[in-house]
Amino acid sequence: MRQETRETQETEETWLRRFHPSADAAAELVCFPHAGGSAAYWFALSRLLTPAVEVRAVQYPGRQERHREEPAEDLHALADRITSALLPREDGPRPRPRLFLGHSMGASLAYEVAVRLAGAPGGGPAVLLLSGRRAPSRPRTAADRLSDDRALIAKVRSLGGTGAALLDDEEMLGLVLPVLRADYRALASYEPTMGTPLACPVVGLAGDRDPEASPEEVRAWREHTSGPFDLRVFSGGHFFPTEHAAAVAELVRGLLPPGA
Repeated sequence: MRQETRETQETEETWLRRFHPSADAAAELVCFPHAGGSAAYWFALSRLLTPAVEVRAVQYPGRQERHREEPAEDLHALADRITSALLPREDGPRPRPRLFLGHSMGASLAYEVAVRLAGAPGGGPAVLLLSGRRAPSRPRTAADRLSDDRALIAKVRSLGGTGAALLDDEEMLGLVLPVLRADYRALASYEPTMGTPLACPVVGLAGDRDPEASPEEVRAWREHTSGPFDLRVFSGGHFFPTEHAAAVAELVRGLLPPGA
């Protein structure tokens, strides 16, 4: 039992980043980055929410301090590993109310982890926020399957975001490209878990000019929960959360369970 506890703790340290630790926070927000992204994408949101909410950002293999690890090419396998890191420990502190927020590929992972944690005491999210990703019930398009590196780079450039500038640096491109390849392969082969809807409240976040997920495609997430659903539309393209970090933080604060 002690050995299992140590392994679980090591897994948490590997997968979750706390930029502004707050042991007294009333709730925690688990954030899932986009394709090619890292836990650092959520630093600004963490700063805005501390100390009331502790942000725990997921760090995928293959990036930043995990750069020596092979990036995952299967979203279901990745979701399984993240779920293991988030399972409550018998010897751990009493769980706080937990919310999930995933953007783009991270929204699919947040959904898959929520599905896996459904029914686990203290494990599943009190609220699931899904940003910049069309619902599983909406069909994928040919744009989801990129033919080569040139198409992949063009795709990332077209979406913008802070990572796009790295593509202009040959040395950085050599570091970033393997991660992007793996993430987009994972997205191309991904088949969402369907069946019994989630029971938790779901909030869809959409950019009004997002070419990846229109507000109507994001609204379709309401079909995947038996709980309440809300849609929030922001101005901007695919990386609207970057532009509207303060508004997203305010939204999260308004969704905290009573007493949190």
